[in-house]
Amino acid sequence: MNRNAPIGIIDSGVGGLTVARAVIDQLPGESIIYVGDTLNGPYGPLPIADVRSHAMRLLEDLADRGVKLLVIACNTASAAMYRDAKEQFQELRGIPVIEVIQPAVRTAVQRTRSKRIGVIGTQGTIKSGAYQDFFVADPDIRVTAQACPRFVEFVEAGVTSGSELFAVAEDYLAPLKQARVDTVVLGCTHYPLLAAAIQYVMGPEVSLVSSAEATAYEVFHTLVNHDLLADVDAPVTHNFETTSPDEARFRELAHRFLGLEVSHVEHFPTGAIDLRELRTTEGTPE
Repeated sequence: MNRNAPIGIIDSGVGGLTVARAVIDQLPGESIIYVGDTLNGPYGPLPIADVRSHAMRLLEDLADRGVKLLVIACNTASAAMYRDAKEQFQELRGIPVIEVIQPAVRTAVQRTRSKRIGVIGTQGTIKSGAYQDFFVADPDIRVTAQACPRFVEFVEAGVTSGSELFAVAEDYLAPLKQARVDTVVLGCTHYPLLAAAIQYVMGPEVSLVSSAEATAYEVFHTLVNHDLLADVDAPVTHNFETTSPDEARFRELAHRFLGLEVSHVEHFPTGAIDLRELRTTEGTPE
């Protein structure tokens, strides 16, 4: 495999840009291709069959374009199809696949003192039980999981503070405060953008775990183990693609998430399938 090939990153939209930024910061010598499925995202409310089908298609395209590593930078997609992706790409094609759930779980286990951990995420992620399943390895850990669907709406609208956000956060996070958790996993890659509000509501003594930072470390660790770190003199490129025709909107959100100027955004090269339209015409897949 070409060590100077890019890392492929997929997400349901722009939330995974927090992962992309962490990878760029921690691995400045690596190239990336980021594909945000802004046409269909966010994935949280969608049927799992839809999420699995389209996310696998994004990964297939990146694999065919020769990436050396695949990152599923979306908690909902990670919960829906990581095992399928690992079999299809890592075991059959030799392309390592990383998701965002297990790195965050490991970090939370290391940080907690009381073994009371909160997990917040989209409806799809929380309903899947993916985080809860990984925590069962330690029977002493008590997990309180809470879906926070409106958090994604706030982030994509550019709202990271204000009375409405704080009121919603107080409501969502009340079960975690009641459970007296000392560590909270931000189980959606949008949520680090709301870390200040979440920290304020939970209190300064509670540790927040960002899946973005934990995943970037996992990327580094995997590249080292597979001898895939790019050569020091290799050219570096950061390419961003969206399934939506509104590339200007994606560029605006990418700037907000990355804190960098994203000068050019490509339309996803193989076109895009609007899963909501398919459900209307064909019915929801079983």
